[in-house]
Amino acid sequence: MASLNVGNLGEYLREQRRQAQLSLRQLADAAGVSNPYLSQIERGLRKPSADILQQLAKALRISAETLYVQAGILDERDRDEVETRAVILADPSINERQKQVLLQIYESFRKENAQEADPAGADDEKPHTN
Repeated sequence: MASLNVGNLGEYLREQRRQAQLSLRQLADAAGVSNPYLSQIERGLRKPSADILQQLAKALRISAETLYVQAGILDERDRDEVETRAVILADPSINERQKQVLLQIYESFRKENAQEADPAGADDEKPHTN
C-alpha cells in the first residue's frame, strides 16, 4: 500500500482552512471530526481516510479530489485535471448546473485530444485506401 504524504496534506489543509477563515474547531465541527484529530492531521501525524477527506473537503467547499491528490490517493498525473475541476467547482459566480455543463465540455475536449494524441489509434503504418 502506498504511503500517504500526510505532511503536505496537513499544510494544505491548514492553508485552506485559513483561506476559508475558519478556526480549527469550526472546521472540525463542520466536518464532523474531533478537534484533536483534525489538529493531528494538520500536523502530519494522522492519515485520514478518503471518507474523512471528503467530509473536510465539503466543509471547506473544495473538491475532495484535490485532497485525494494531496494525500497521495490519486495519482500525481491526474493533478492538472483535478485542479481544473476544483477551480470550476469552487467558482461562486456560476451555478451548479453551469458547473456540471462546463465539466462535461471539459471532459469531452480531453477525450477528443487524447484520441488525437494516441499514436496507436491514430497513426497506422499503412495508409487506408478505398
